[in-house]
Amino acid sequence: MILLAILAGLACLPLIVTDAVFLVEVLLGLRSSGQGGLARPSGSIALIVPAHNEEGVVRASVEKMIAEAPAGTRVIVVAHNCSDGTAEQARAGGAEVHVLDEPDRRGKGYALAGGKAALMAAPPATVIVVDADCTPAAGAIARLAATAEKSGRAVQASYLFAPRRDAGPIVQISNFAMLVKNLVRQRGGRRIGAPALMTGSGMAFPWPVYASLDLATGNIVEDLAMGVDLVRRGRAPLFEPRATIWSHPSSEQGTGTQRARWEGGFLATARIFGLPLLLRGIGRLDWQMLWMGLHLLTAPLTLLLILNAAAVALWGVLWLIGAAPLVAPIAALGLCGLVVVAVLAAWALAGRAMLSAATLARLPLYMVWKLALYARIVRGRETPDWIRTERVD
Repeated sequence: MILLAILAGLACLPLIVTDAVFLVEVLLGLRSSGQGGLARPSGSIALIVPAHNEEGVVRASVEKMIAEAPAGTRVIVVAHNCSDGTAEQARAGGAEVHVLDEPDRRGKGYALAGGKAALMAAPPATVIVVDADCTPAAGAIARLAATAEKSGRAVQASYLFAPRRDAGPIVQISNFAMLVKNLVRQRGGRRIGAPALMTGSGMAFPWPVYASLDLATGNIVEDLAMGVDLVRRGRAPLFEPRATIWSHPSSEQGTGTQRARWEGGFLATARIFGLPLLLRGIGRLDWQMLWMGLHLLTAPLTLLLILNAAAVALWGVLWLIGAAPLVAPIAALGLCGLVVVAVLAAWALAGRAMLSAATLARLPLYMVWKLALYARIVRGRETPDWIRTERVD
């Protein structure tokens, strides 16, 4: 019986550590950041817009980017393996267009590499990557460029889905989870000097940094891999909470595809790099590596809640059969409660626009949906391809 309790304690130790990481990031990230003064980048800027079959949204997005960017900013749409009118719509919106037809090279990373090639003849001071379905908030482009110039490092904006409280519960809860991940936790990490995770859209790079990146890969989370690579090179990215990039949320079916791609890619990256980064950070006394490793080893929000619920159930069973004292399930329940309270605080202070109270109450049903999704990921039934996701306008 004692052996069972010891084994359960060892199994739960990583969960305790990652719960602590989550709580630190969320609780420190609840306070909003000030707006700051007007950002004034001095160097030239180029926006690279990777696009795959985005004819329905790319023109409006490009027009918004041009309107919001500082004068003289180049907007280059990389129409990658498109079978529709993406290139024509991008030109109509005022963008430069770089067409790439390479059916054997599928993935956003190849599009970003094509954008880099298009800039080699006349490199800008700063490159900013914005997805074709995204629009920058007022001042976001200038602030990203100014921060990248000043720091000499890669910079990640707050990349969020526009609130849609009239959408279904899966969409609303997914959008809220993205807000926790891409704003609240990133903001908390910034306050302790932790590196930012690169999240795909709203990524700014000084040209020498962008030119040094290995982009031509089919990695389905190439943004996350970029950030890991920069941390390993001692050039950890920064988070800029005062710059926001908005995207339209997906439909419920599209949300399932997105979550499978993003979370499957995150879990695969965490499996490869999480523990090595953590151990290397400890060995080298490198805070950036250590925290990046810890962050990668921390499960996404819904999976973290599921794991905590499982830990409570495990210790409850061990107590019932006499293998653990009552304090064990009480402690597990208390830790799970802290995570839930942090999530509720994030909703109350930052997420009300994303998620109605009625939908929040349906979170347990969403967790069941996510369990089925994770089962498909484990069985390898989700496509790794870069595909266009249906969106709700």
